[in-house]
Amino acid sequence: MELEYVVGIDVGGTNTVFGIVDARGTIIGSDSIKTRAYGTEVKDYLDALAISITQLIETYNVKGKIRGVGIGAPNGNYYTGRIEFAANLPWKHSIAICKELEQRIGIPVLLTNDAKATAIGEMTYGAAKGMKNFMLITLGTGIGSGIVVNSKVVYGHDGLAGELGHFVIRRNGRPCGCGRKGCLETYCSANGLARTARELLETRSDSSLLRNTAIEEITSQTVCQAALAGDKLAKEVFDITGRILGETLADFVTFSSPEAIILFGGLAQAGDLLMRPVKKAFNENLMRVYKNTKLLFSQLSGADAAILGASALGWEVTRKQRE
Repeated sequence: MELEYVVGIDVGGTNTVFGIVDARGTIIGSDSIKTRAYGTEVKDYLDALAISITQLIETYNVKGKIRGVGIGAPNGNYYTGRIEFAANLPWKHSIAICKELEQRIGIPVLLTNDAKATAIGEMTYGAAKGMKNFMLITLGTGIGSGIVVNSKVVYGHDGLAGELGHFVIRRNGRPCGCGRKGCLETYCSANGLARTARELLETRSDSSLLRNTAIEEITSQTVCQAALAGDKLAKEVFDITGRILGETLADFVTFSSPEAIILFGGLAQAGDLLMRPVKKAFNENLMRVYKNTKLLFSQLSGADAAILGASALGWEVTRKQRE
């Protein structure tokens, strides 16, 4: 039986990474291009991406064996195949990326939101393998999410469902880049955690290792390092962030009764600093009928997760062709 492969592409604000993946979830080869190297001219970017993918396919001698291409991108719309006005990408309009890339490489392409792609990756290769109902929460610069119900990603009527990072947890709270106030993202993302640290430093006089850093330069990594060194204020920042996140995740459970909520991303790598207060608040606020819902960390390697998540969508191309 001839081996089959897919290509996974993750379009990020800085880099676009892509790789060839086999049916076992092994990345046999990968490469990247700079997303912003082509300015606002999306045609030049797509030309460069197509050339690089073609070269990778030729290098690994899998021409004719690629069954589909999956793309994960900010504001990627599964239904339309378009990236819709993504704030952190160079092109401030709607991009028909599936159509344009298919025309260049001659392989069917599917697109979804980057967090939804990661959820598909977890279901195919990671912690959610075998699960039919779960939520994936990405804790990075912002907060993304993918909701899976009965083994299908929830897209809604327009492809934009499941933006749990913009679930309002504090009415008239912190301003958010989406235009609303009090979104979960403004409190529990990496930026949100750093924002909490700066607020505490400005309103209190506690001694803290964080005061050794200019307040505008404090990041989630700065806070994490201080907390690991035993700094009380930094630990409190994680406690506050974890409590808000745990309370909100308990509310999310009532929507789809997931078997598990899986945490992914840079902030999740803080481990027990974050997970201890998250679990405590989650268990205290969870309705008793949902007592079996688990909180888990992603099993996808950070370096490979973006490619694997997008590549899992590539196999969906194959399934659609067979239906």
